[in-house]
Amino acid sequence: MSIDVNNESGREIDERAILDIARYALARMRIHPLSELSVIAVDTEAMEQLHKQWMDLPGPTDVMSFPMDELRPPSKDGDEPPQGLLGDIVLCPDVAEKQGAEAPTKHSMDEELQMLTVHGVLHLLGYDHETPGERTEMFGLQAAIVDGWRAERGLEGPSPAPTTT
Repeated sequence: MSIDVNNESGREIDERAILDIARYALARMRIHPLSELSVIAVDTEAMEQLHKQWMDLPGPTDVMSFPMDELRPPSKDGDEPPQGLLGDIVLCPDVAEKQGAEAPTKHSMDEELQMLTVHGVLHLLGYDHETPGERTEMFGLQAAIVDGWRAERGLEGPSPAPTTT
C-alpha cells in the first residue's frame, strides 16, 4: 500500500501512527495492497479555506476527504479487492486538539487524528453519516477499526468516541 503522510500544519504530530492506522484501516476494509492514499495535515487557515471552497461552510473543520477513484470494499470475501488511487485525506491538528480536549472521554490530539484518519478513509470508500442508519454503520465501523488497531498495539482502553459530525 502506498500511503504518503505530509505534515504542513506547523505542529508536531505522530505521522507514523497516522500512516500505520491508515494502512490498518485499508487492510481491514480489504482494499488492494497496491492502492494509493495521501494524508495531509494542514493549519487552521488552510483548512478553513478548503472548507469554504469545497463545502461552502465557514471556519475550519477536523477532516476532509477528496476521493479520486471510486473504490469500494469487496462485497463478499471471495471478491477481488479494488485497486487504484483512493484520494486525499486532509487533517487539521488544531481542530483535532480542541475536539480531543472537549470530548466526554478526553483524549490527545494524536488519538483524535488517528480516529479522524479512519473517518477519512471510510469517506473515501463511500461511507457517509447523513442519515441515522448511515451514521450508525459508519461510526460503528470506525470504532471497530480504531479499537482493533489499538488492541493490536497493546494500547489501553477503547477508541475515543467520535467527535466529528
